[in-house]
Amino acid sequence: MRTVSDYCKEKFGTKVYRLALSTGATCPNRDGRVGVGGCSFCSEKGSGEFAIDVMDIDEQIERAKMLISKKFPNSIKINDRRYIAYFQSFSNTYGDIKRLLGLFERAINKDDIVALSIATRPDCFCEEMLNGLEKLNKIKPVWIELGLQTVNETTAKAFNRGYTLDIFEKTYDELKKRNFEVIVHMILGLPGESEEDMYATVKYLSKKHIDGIKIHGLHILKGTRIAIEYEKSPFKVMSLKEYTQVLINCLKLLPKDTVIHRITGDGDKRTLIEPQWSADKKKVLNYINKKIREELL
Repeated sequence: MRTVSDYCKEKFGTKVYRLALSTGATCPNRDGRVGVGGCSFCSEKGSGEFAIDVMDIDEQIERAKMLISKKFPNSIKINDRRYIAYFQSFSNTYGDIKRLLGLFERAINKDDIVALSIATRPDCFCEEMLNGLEKLNKIKPVWIELGLQTVNETTAKAFNRGYTLDIFEKTYDELKKRNFEVIVHMILGLPGESEEDMYATVKYLSKKHIDGIKIHGLHILKGTRIAIEYEKSPFKVMSLKEYTQVLINCLKLLPKDTVIHRITGDGDKRTLIEPQWSADKKKVLNYINKKIREELL
């Protein structure tokens, strides 16, 4: 299994820390262009629960570095640290293109930032954005993160994804043609999906030979549409044991050189309804990594 930690050490020659940043972007599935309310599992902050919510990018970067220093006080000396600028919440290629590209350019030109990672949707690209990102990708690596979640169109419609698989495929192919590294997000345990449905998503991504993948389980958070649905009609939520076995089976289906960026996620504990086991991140990671060592390494 090729972990993102190992990959970054190979690529950049050192440990790399991720700075969670925000462009202040919204989402076409929220503002009415595609839909309203967003995906049913998406909270008010999108996926950026831990991003710093200030608009000035230089201030965001410095504050994010301070958080890293507090979290890892005994790690690499602060002046020797290298970072990935991770634009996390909502759709970061959606909005005022010149403003967004300006934020990305200011971040990528900082000496201690070695790469950008930009989370977005596959229906949020135009020629101007692609051309601008392509120029930045020639300065330092630009990773594009696409939230696919599943290839099952029935499931995607049920959680209000707002785009079809052919849109993902068209965008993915265009990004690869322009030499971007593409990381795809998928969720295990979406309502109504069988294990075979989940494996079908991984098999599809394996054929596309994606550069990296982020896998985590479904989180049901207070204030989301899926929380209302769950309260009205509870559906099965995967146990840690079930999640881990499906995850390992998914990892077995991926090409050996696919970079594994995430094997679980942790939602905001203040709003987490289910699965409660996901709240103890350390315990979860210890369990999953133990099982991975037993079956994969």
